[in-house]
Amino acid sequence: MTPITEVEGRRLALSNLDKVLYPATGFTKGEALHYYATTAGPLLAHLFNRPVSFLRFPDGPDGQRFFAKNVPPGTPTWVHTASVPRHADGEAAATQILIQDLASLMWAANLVTEFHTPQWQADAPGQADRMVFDLDPGAPATIVECCQVARWLRERLAADGLLGYPKTSGAKGLHVLVPLEPTPSDQVTAYAKELAVEAESELPGLALHRMTRSLRPGKVFVDFSQNAAAKTTATPYTLRARPEPTVSTPVTWDEVEACTDPAQLSFLATEIAPRLRQHGDLLGPLINLNRARPLPRRPRRPR
Repeated sequence: MTPITEVEGRRLALSNLDKVLYPATGFTKGEALHYYATTAGPLLAHLFNRPVSFLRFPDGPDGQRFFAKNVPPGTPTWVHTASVPRHADGEAAATQILIQDLASLMWAANLVTEFHTPQWQADAPGQADRMVFDLDPGAPATIVECCQVARWLRERLAADGLLGYPKTSGAKGLHVLVPLEPTPSDQVTAYAKELAVEAESELPGLALHRMTRSLRPGKVFVDFSQNAAAKTTATPYTLRARPEPTVSTPVTWDEVEACTDPAQLSFLATEIAPRLRQHGDLLGPLINLNRARPLPRRPRRPR
C-alpha cells in the first residue's frame, strides 16, 4: 500500500519510500523526502514565485532521466501554477508549477526530481532579479580551478558595485549568484558575457567563455548563457542526479579561498542540516532587496 501522509492539511500519497535511489550510498527515496522536508525553509524561499523545471530521475541517477517544464499529469488542483511566456518567437505560453508551500514541495519531491528555476519571477517574466555565472571545469580541471575563477569574478563584480555569492552546482562546478534590481534578461546576459570574455583575457590558460569542446580540457568554462530568459539553473539546496546524493550547496567565500581539493566542496544531503545550523542560509542575501544593485550599463574595468 502507498502510505498517505497529511502535510499542512493536504493528503499526499508518498510511494516507494524504501527504494534505493543512490546505490553508491544506499540513500533511499524516503531519505530524499526527509531531506527536502527538513530543508524546506531555505529551499522554499529560493523556489518561491519562480516557475519550476523538473529533472526527474525516478529510478535513480543511473536510470532514465527526463527534463520537464510542463505541469505533470495528475498534479493536484491545489498546487499553484503560472502561465509563462515562451521566450522564442511563435511559441505559445506554457503553464508551469510554482512550489509555494511545504505540501507542494513534498508532492514534487515524491516525483524524484532536481529543481531548476530561472533568474526571474513569475509575475515579471524575463526581468531578472539575479545573475548567475556557471563555472564548469573541463577535466582534468576541477572545482579547485573554478574557485580561482570565482575569486576573480568576486573582485570584478565588486568593481561594478555588485555582490557575488557562491554555491556548488552539486555536480562538478561552482555557481556565483548576484542579486540585481529587476533588469531585462537580455541585458543581464550581455553584461555577463562581457565579464566572461574579460575573465578569459585576464586568466589566460584558465578561464574560457566559449563552449567549444576542443578548448575545454583543463580550463573553466564561464557559462553566462543561463541568464537568458528561457534558461534555468539548479535551485539552491536541490538534490542532484549524481552517483551520491550531492546537493547544490551555498558556501562561504572563506571556503572558496581555502579549497585545494574537490572533496572540500562536495556536500551530501546529510551534511546540509548541520551547515544550516552553523551558517544559516548563506544565499539569504539573494532574497534581501537591500542587497540588490542596478546592473551597470557596461562593465567598468578596474583601474
